[in-house]
Amino acid sequence: MDYKAKSIRTFIGAKEFDLSRTFYLALGFEERPISSKMSLFTLGRLSFYLQDYYVKEWAENSMVFLEVDDLLQHFEQIKEMSLDKQFAGVKVSTIVENDWGNEFFIHDPAGVLWHIGEFN
Repeated sequence: MDYKAKSIRTFIGAKEFDLSRTFYLALGFEERPISSKMSLFTLGRLSFYLQDYYVKEWAENSMVFLEVDDLLQHFEQIKEMSLDKQFAGVKVSTIVENDWGNEFFIHDPAGVLWHIGEFN
């Protein structure tokens, strides 16, 4: 099947919409408001929707994987930002080594788990 696809985007819920918006802007995403309850966040050609909608079980079971070229550099920049001190609920892990590559984790203010990784 030939979809001629142009993008694939996930929807992420926000417990406190403005707090989550500020968090993703701090991470370097650009925001394009869609409505008063939804924004498109982009990072280069990558994007996702952030919506002012929250279900605890859904948010805390949502995961997004962001592949980067230089994991150590990205990790150091994130750690320098002290996001866990700026935003309630945010957690940043250490780098975990796996057979397939390395990654670290960020929990956003709503509990969404981001895997930031680099493949071998």
